[in-house]
Amino acid sequence: MMVKWGVLSTARIGREKVIPALQKAKGVEVAAIASRNEENAKKVAAELGIEKAYGSYEALLADPDIDVIYNPLPNHMHVPMTIEAVKAGKHVLCEKPIALDADEARLLLEMPDDRFVMEAFMVRAHPQWQRALEIVESGELGKLQSIQAFFGYSNQDPQNIRNKAELGGGGLMDIGCYPIVASRYFFNAEPERVVSLIDRDRNFGTDRLTSVMMDFGEGRQAQFTVSTQSAPYQRINLVGTAKRLEILIPFNAPAGEETILRLDSGSVLGDGAIEVERVPACDQYTLQGELFSRVVQGEEELPYGVGDAIQNMEIIDAIVRSERNDSWETVGSPD
Repeated sequence: MMVKWGVLSTARIGREKVIPALQKAKGVEVAAIASRNEENAKKVAAELGIEKAYGSYEALLADPDIDVIYNPLPNHMHVPMTIEAVKAGKHVLCEKPIALDADEARLLLEMPDDRFVMEAFMVRAHPQWQRALEIVESGELGKLQSIQAFFGYSNQDPQNIRNKAELGGGGLMDIGCYPIVASRYFFNAEPERVVSLIDRDRNFGTDRLTSVMMDFGEGRQAQFTVSTQSAPYQRINLVGTAKRLEILIPFNAPAGEETILRLDSGSVLGDGAIEVERVPACDQYTLQGELFSRVVQGEEELPYGVGDAIQNMEIIDAIVRSERNDSWETVGSPD
């Protein structure tokens, strides 16, 4: 049975990454796309070989043939349009971050239990993350003590939505959510408190360089830096009491190319060696689409849902409070 997907908007991430990946996915048919401009929707549909094109989001949601909605709209439209989609009887894969804050994300708890909503962290579907977790859980690293991550790119276009603070732009919302998810994933725990150091662009008002420390308790720490005005670079290091594991391209893993894990038993000191493990080529967006389609068909349990998305937003909210109050902030605690 094919699961029929509809795409809200002709956003770049959908056109260039997610839709082509979904079209390669088993059991998936990208059957419709919508834009607020019908001609644009028709143009993109023709380019990508999509059967139906709608000139409004509401028209797509009203299509009874569509099972799943992919929502790559700007951040401030994630929750409102996800709610509308669920009310229309659709399951929703929504781009991250799922909301502008945790309070808005909690609105999704009011949705019917028989409709699935999942935040689109495609990295969780990539075998390199799954293999790295296997290594952590095997104990080969010893006790996992520290997670260190960096994720940066350069974008100084004033018209780009990532540089519009009022619409949920900035590094923390756009890419900071990735190292937060990574830290939670590999520690299999939640941070108790956070502290941040944030530099904001004077013109945009967005955070252009954000560094965060998260205390996971029991001596476990995670540190990350994200930037929207730096040389493009990304990395995760998982440091244990015995060994270190490095994920070379943890977030934007290239489709169709193998990825690399490096297990270090002490080479920095000259008394160990680096073991390289190559993870076979795949497309993490394809794997994500197949996973969510299996969930919709009842073949697999939802790996994480709205509660997980709310928790991620609680952490982001605490990081923002830390900047404002210049202090450590407890995750989930109000001002």
